[in-house]
Amino acid sequence: MNDCLFCNLPEDRIIRGFEKEFQTCFLIKDQYPVSPGHALIIPDKHVESWFDLTKYDLEFMHMLANEYKETVECDGWNVGINIGAYAGQTIFHMHMHLIPRYEGDMENPRGGVRHIIPGKGYY
Repeated sequence: MNDCLFCNLPEDRIIRGFEKEFQTCFLIKDQYPVSPGHALIIPDKHVESWFDLTKYDLEFMHMLANEYKETVECDGWNVGINIGAYAGQTIFHMHMHLIPRYEGDMENPRGGVRHIIPGKGYY
């Protein structure tokens, strides 16, 4: 995909990936972070959706997420994947957000990602 932002990232943007012969994904810092440490895990191959990934791809994404988690001191995490324009996906190359959360970063974090639709997260 010649016009895909994630297929054409310069190598210096990549924070972590696995050895090239086994690598299926890599990690970058989000260019527009919502919190300090916000990062993205991106599969090497161009697919639009989490549902298009293999078990092998998902295993490496999981390993990379756990590895990154150990490098960030925070109080919680939001992990998210937007699939499709109506879910907020703007770059149609699958990527997973790792968003560190910190005590006091919002008044009432209860409900977490349930707040993506205003007024629906309260229970």
